[in-house]
Amino acid sequence: MAKAPAITYSCTECGWTTHKWVGRCAQCGEWGSIEEESAQRAPQALAPSSPAEPITQVSAEASVKQATGVSELDRVLGGGLVPGAVILMAGEPGVGKSTLLLDVAARAAEQAAKDGKAPVLYITGEESASQVRLRAERIGAMNQHLLLAAESDVSRIIGHVKSSKPSLLVIDSVQTVADSNVDGAAGGVAQVRAVSAAFVALAKENSLPILLVGHVTKDGSIAGPRVLEHVVDVVCQFEGDRHSPLRMVRAVKNRYGPTDEVGCFELTEDGIFGLSDPSGLFLSARNRTVPGTCATMTLEGRRPMPVEVQGLVVPAAGPPRRTTSGVDSPRVAMMVAVLQSRLGFELDRRDIFASTVGGAKASEPAADAAIALALASAYLDLPLAPGVIAIGEVSLTGELRPVSGLSHRLSEAARLGFTVALIPPESGGGGPKLPGGIQARPCSDIVDAMRSVLPLDG
Repeated sequence: MAKAPAITYSCTECGWTTHKWVGRCAQCGEWGSIEEESAQRAPQALAPSSPAEPITQVSAEASVKQATGVSELDRVLGGGLVPGAVILMAGEPGVGKSTLLLDVAARAAEQAAKDGKAPVLYITGEESASQVRLRAERIGAMNQHLLLAAESDVSRIIGHVKSSKPSLLVIDSVQTVADSNVDGAAGGVAQVRAVSAAFVALAKENSLPILLVGHVTKDGSIAGPRVLEHVVDVVCQFEGDRHSPLRMVRAVKNRYGPTDEVGCFELTEDGIFGLSDPSGLFLSARNRTVPGTCATMTLEGRRPMPVEVQGLVVPAAGPPRRTTSGVDSPRVAMMVAVLQSRLGFELDRRDIFASTVGGAKASEPAADAAIALALASAYLDLPLAPGVIAIGEVSLTGELRPVSGLSHRLSEAARLGFTVALIPPESGGGGPKLPGGIQARPCSDIVDAMRSVLPLDG
């Protein structure tokens, strides 16, 4: 008698296989990711669809990037949309994913109408077409060249594409689309895998760029199987705080450009707008000097971002508290220990508060000098000299250590109007390239930095 084929089970997250079903993967620890694999015959050799040719003779004209009309998104994508590329935009609910892509679709439709190209197709699976129209009216995204349809079946979406032949396809969201030939509800592992494979094949066959909206889980990872991130060409993470209008888009994966670029947006009631200069959100008014403030320049990917650090030191009524917001709590604790040990500040009986302006994040070591100077200024009740920015890592001995990208940081600081920069000595092997309008003061340690910008006596 013929032997029955062995049944195997595999994990949809990491690919681990087993001969019996289990609830949890033994390799990656994911629950509910084990699925049965049907027995398949070995593939047979077929005639190739097109002959192989030398890579030097392959035309690159079909993959020229097209600008989206949103400069901050083009910065993240590496110049624009590549025909046939599938881009996944993931983020938390309410962060502005649908608003941004609706704005991108309207701008692309306007440009397509001017160039005589095919219209843009926007597919919504979460809302009705009338609800999307209300949002489009609110943000000014109304355009006759923008087609709108409410569909949640992948076959019907493909039918829309075949009939309208759009120049850009936006799908909101991939977790709401289902394939009738696959068992399970929309958003499940099998459904997301089948739907994503269908969209990738659709994009490649028609040289059609596709923008997908993706949901995230409670821990911030993209919902669905990991294969979704593997099959798409670009994965963008949409980040933002509900209490701040700032939104950031960064490319986690990009086959056509860098993955260290960051796009800045401001989410308002009238829509979402790109911020080529977000310094106004992170810096308070600098026409007056007050104790306990110091500015620094952090790097988000390759983009320098100004951050103002504020410190407050007050006598403690009980056990001393250490409260931080926007800065790394362990690094603040290290700066407090350095100030107390190396400079003799009596901080063990003081409440210490450290925060940033505008919900900015300053977690990299380059912000150490600014944190230390802000706390020292608050403790001594002496304001820093005007126009000062501090960049450098502070070691436990109090020394200032070099940081990466110092020339890039100083150029942005000079553009924003800072006149004095406290930097580590001999940074970048021979010193950084100084732009005009800013004076660099190399400081060997935090004491030297304090003497440079604080009116100390003795």
